[in-house]
Amino acid sequence: MRPIGKSIEEYGRGVIGGLIFSLPLLYTMEVWWAGFSAHPLHLVLYVLATFGLLLGYNYYAGIRHDANWLEVVIDSVEEMGLGLLISASALLLLGRISLDMTASEIAGKIVIEAMTVAIGVSVGTAQLGGTNGNSDTGEGPGGDAHFGGQLVIALCGAVLFAANVAPTEEIVMIASEISSWKLLLLALVSLVLGAVILFKIDFTCAQRLSPASGPAAIVIGSIITYAVALAASAMILWFFGRFDGQALVTCVAQTVVLGVAATLGASAGRLLLQSR
Repeated sequence: MRPIGKSIEEYGRGVIGGLIFSLPLLYTMEVWWAGFSAHPLHLVLYVLATFGLLLGYNYYAGIRHDANWLEVVIDSVEEMGLGLLISASALLLLGRISLDMTASEIAGKIVIEAMTVAIGVSVGTAQLGGTNGNSDTGEGPGGDAHFGGQLVIALCGAVLFAANVAPTEEIVMIASEISSWKLLLLALVSLVLGAVILFKIDFTCAQRLSPASGPAAIVIGSIITYAVALAASAMILWFFGRFDGQALVTCVAQTVVLGVAATLGASAGRLLLQSR
């Protein structure tokens, strides 16, 4: 039986993996419409096909190489459940599902998004854990970057992730429709994501590149990471002309909405860019 702490780390990496590999789809209007218009039979086939992929991936490349088929099935079911939960939470936060919609529309949107998220959960759980390269010695091949260098790399990761969705109309649409409390919740989620990735789930290279040295260091590191993400978001949105003719409150809302993707890049992307 797995220790509780280890299971929490695995679930955490799965959630981050699900977001990393599916975030552009969560922001894509065509995917929302596909969930709205999809035939129930097509959704069922989509779920079965995804479950088959999860079984195959977990058997051949999952986190437990000595797992039997029962454990593979259990892992796949858990990943499907996490995919559904992440998808529903993200769509609710982004205002793409609400209680005034029909049950079929809500279910369709969640299922369409959740299948890709579930695959990301599986890959993230298996592939994004622990340190690698020269982590046993605590030093990279050329030495680790100092604080300024880490900020630059975090900015690169934030730009890399955020630029995938910044030019789309969906960012403007979400920002113009989202309520103030959901905007604050998105900011809080972004801060928590950064803290969890850098300090709490044994993400690849995290122990070497961002070792936790107490609650104060975690809080400060998370705030700095989020500040970098917001700066990158604002810079990219301005570059693509998304602030032209917009009120200040709309510009802030766009920045916070895009900040979720940018935070993933500033934290997970920063670690992945330096992993060797």
